[in-house]
Amino acid sequence: MSTVADKVFDEVFDLPADERIGLVDRLLASLNLPAQPDIDRLWMEEAERRVSEIEGGAVALVPGGDVFDKIRRKYA
Repeated sequence: MSTVADKVFDEVFDLPADERIGLVDRLLASLNLPAQPDIDRLWMEEAERRVSEIEGGAVALVPGGDVFDKIRRKYA
């Protein structure tokens, strides 16, 4: 971080938690990231797509135990 950013951080760190949270919200909003409703909509679309693929037989489900066994073998 730059010297200015370090100074700002030091000052912000002394603020009460609720004011820091508000500042974080404002900083994140300034980045033009997707809003929560947009994120929720995208996740809903993804979930519906995945369910459709499963129900249509386009993908095969793998039992969780098999997945974890494979991971353990790979990284043991």
